[in-house]
Amino acid sequence: MIHPVILCGGAGTRLWPLSRKSYPKQFARLTGPESLFQATARRLAGPGFAPPTVITGSDFRFIVTQQLAEAGVDPGTVLIEPEGRNTAPAVLAAALHIAADDPEALLLIAPSDHVIADTDAFTAAIARGTQAARDGHLVTFGIPPDRPETGYGYLELAGAPCDGQATALTRFVEKPDAASAAAMLAAGNFLWNAGIFLFTARAVLDAFAAHAADLGDPVGRALAGARADLGFLRLDPAAWSQARDISIDYAIMEKARNLSAVPFDGGWSDLGGWDAVWREQGPDAEGVATFGPATAIGCTDTLLRSEDAGLELVGLGLNNIMAVAMPDAVLVADMSHAQEVKAVVARLQAQSARQATQLPRDHRPWGWFESLALGERFQVKRIVVNPGASLSLQSHHHRAEHWIVVHGTARVTIGQEVTLVAENQSVYVPLGTRHRLENPGKLPMVLIEVQTGSYLGEDDIIRHDDVYARD
Repeated sequence: MIHPVILCGGAGTRLWPLSRKSYPKQFARLTGPESLFQATARRLAGPGFAPPTVITGSDFRFIVTQQLAEAGVDPGTVLIEPEGRNTAPAVLAAALHIAADDPEALLLIAPSDHVIADTDAFTAAIARGTQAARDGHLVTFGIPPDRPETGYGYLELAGAPCDGQATALTRFVEKPDAASAAAMLAAGNFLWNAGIFLFTARAVLDAFAAHAADLGDPVGRALAGARADLGFLRLDPAAWSQARDISIDYAIMEKARNLSAVPFDGGWSDLGGWDAVWREQGPDAEGVATFGPATAIGCTDTLLRSEDAGLELVGLGLNNIMAVAMPDAVLVADMSHAQEVKAVVARLQAQSARQATQLPRDHRPWGWFESLALGERFQVKRIVVNPGASLSLQSHHHRAEHWIVVHGTARVTIGQEVTLVAENQSVYVPLGTRHRLENPGKLPMVLIEVQTGSYLGEDDIIRHDDVYARD
């Protein structure tokens, strides 16, 4: 039985404006009808796999459980990081948690935001690495390079890989310059580092003790002091804050000697930039890939992607351009600058631009909402409440609200009165009155909310009761 450990943090800033801190790329439907996280979870489910251990942040805990439920995957354990400390503390926490029940358990560490085209081939690659992991090796999976890529780290093998079997790994190589990448491609004994690992809990805990012993105490105390919260396991924040911010590559993998690598050639991408998305979408004969309402005229080697059904994106005479349009932000750049998009996010953050981190659609445990219009003393929102979900019992100091149901039926609490509000019906929530909105139906409920008042910020909410135990 293999225990998947899915790393579900990170902001994916190279895929801005679609991926933002409030809803990063692993939860987005970038390449198909399911999110990258859902595809990862389903790939690591079924015979031979235990329910996954997912490591994520507090803001994403309900998104994780909702998307797992939609994918039909048992959530297993969801560990909540009080703050991001990179991959080494996260992997150590998962290893300690699983080792408490079985020190010899096989752990498969996988990022949540990668694309793998051939699941069967990937499962076969895992099987090829299992014996090496059972023998105490730290196994990593590498991708045979097909171009001199400078955006990935590399793995140097002791010799040429033989029939895809586990091969001794000599060293990790940082992202190279173009000349070094070309030389490694020609050498034939280098793989791209996919950041996917397989080892026993005992082997990786021994590696941490040998090469990153300082992480043991704070991570161990964070796990020992963890508290259960609505089915999640929250690591102790005080202890966790004392753990070094460091990747598993730097902490142990680059120092260990019991390393093996398994080649995997079944279609892989970490979607580390819009150029990778362009390749994954399958450009046509002219090198053009489009998504959504986008039209390319006389373009070559270009990505045009519109994320709004009402926003038509047109490219005319473009070459080597990536253009991504959202309702509140548009990115237009030369494809060669794909790795520099994160600098755009940093610049916008310095300017305090909301678009740097927040999507127009705000996801909540009960569903989502988006602002349709905002003016002086009024705001109009679309609110979608999931079946069976409920907003908190709340009140506001500075605004009143009008609710118009446009799809489904709402159960509405206003003061002491509880009523059902059907499609095309509306209710008024006076300023300061306690109120709650629920969806008792089996389909999403949609309503339009009109807010009026002197202050319309999201922080003007007093929660009196909340099934999600939010502050």
